[in-house]
Amino acid sequence: MDRSYKELLKMRRFPHTWCPGCGIGSVLKNIAMVLKDINWNNQNTTAVSGIGCSGRMSGYLNLDALHTPHGRALTAAEAIKSVRQDLNVIVLSGDGDLASIGGNHLLHTSRRNPDITVFCNDNEIYGLTGGQAGPTTPQRTKTITSPQGEPYPPLRLGRVLTTQAPYFYARTTVYHLNHFKTCIQEALLWKGFSFVDIISDCIELNGRRLGFKTAHQMFKWFDERFHIIEGVKDHLEEDELGIARAEREEGPKPEEKAKIKPEPQRRT
Repeated sequence: MDRSYKELLKMRRFPHTWCPGCGIGSVLKNIAMVLKDINWNNQNTTAVSGIGCSGRMSGYLNLDALHTPHGRALTAAEAIKSVRQDLNVIVLSGDGDLASIGGNHLLHTSRRNPDITVFCNDNEIYGLTGGQAGPTTPQRTKTITSPQGEPYPPLRLGRVLTTQAPYFYARTTVYHLNHFKTCIQEALLWKGFSFVDIISDCIELNGRRLGFKTAHQMFKWFDERFHIIEGVKDHLEEDELGIARAEREEGPKPEEKAKIKPEPQRRT
């Protein structure tokens, strides 16, 4: 087995800090493997992360990395890309950081369409702070802040990020490894803003409350919840794994603009 991807990991910092069975390790490993495959390295790539368990990924990558305040990973990544367009810029963070306090930045960074790739470890919970309900926590899920079940519907990232072209949104899971790696590579090679929503497990602070004893049981649950869609779609349904993308919408052609007559102004 080719283990050259380890060149992109700071092996001196291992063993890592995450709980046994956590999906973040799989996210980190597979991103490193694909980066190695496409020759993105510490000479041409930088990583930016936010706060939370997922944000610690950049500290294990052998790349120039920036650890930002809570919710500000996207603004930092966009700034880096603006002044160093020669660099490949990736963001590694979680659903709480990106979709809650960083939600406003997510809306407007995606709208401006900088050439950066975002990997969201979406474990549907606030893991680092003890297991509170987060922006993507499914309705009726019991957490320490919703002991009777989360009363509100989750934020649907796929709907938010595919409202207007151009966009690239992929949903995958840490269980569907081949599909996962395909989504990573397609996102990295996309010219413009790309977002990979990685459904992941937090067995210690989410899975056990859901009744799962092991991470493997959660993986099988992902397999039951989702099915893979081949090809590319405009939008993904909530039970679909796949890639949704759209090119930039073109405005009217010059000859078409000439035919558009301005409305006469009315005096008031």
